[in-house]
Amino acid sequence: MHPATAFRWADDTAMLAFVGEVGFARVFLTTPAGPRVAHAPAIVVGDALRFHLANANALTPYLDGATALLVAEGPNAYLSANWYADVRGAVPSWNYVAVEAEGPVRRLGRADLIDLLDRAAATLEPRVGEDWTRAKMEPRRFEAMLGAITAFELTPTAWRGTAKLSQNKSDTEAARVIAGMDRAGATAMAAAMRAARA
Repeated sequence: MHPATAFRWADDTAMLAFVGEVGFARVFLTTPAGPRVAHAPAIVVGDALRFHLANANALTPYLDGATALLVAEGPNAYLSANWYADVRGAVPSWNYVAVEAEGPVRRLGRADLIDLLDRAAATLEPRVGEDWTRAKMEPRRFEAMLGAITAFELTPTAWRGTAKLSQNKSDTEAARVIAGMDRAGATAMAAAMRAARA
């Protein structure tokens, strides 16, 4: 995470909600074969984060009982130094929002795996205007799928967050950067910057 205190995000509850809002994360772990990362939907259940991986994933055999790092990212965008009033005294940069959750991982059983899949569909389907549930799936196919994936739960013991949104700049300079982001098509970052200053 960014070392500057101006960009530090220290609200654990808000970071948990952010991971749920993003709904997708990277899970990092050092395995006997070296460092590995898995990409997976991440669902908030209470104060924990649940995700599932294919049984063939390089992390699956090593996660149960391990301490892992889960990372979720929000908007990010390149920031041109040309967007500042004093171009000669500025450097390009990158604005971004990211959260790390570190903690022990445990393997979940069949009932929790099914619950996770149901929760994921209930959470994510409305975001795309759809209504898929497992009731629409052929039962034997669903059973076969269950045998090919494993569910896990990470209970965060440490949160680290960065919301680098030009907080260290004046309102005038931030407005110039926001306008540059809009012109560059980085509308999600421009919106995040506006929200941070509201």
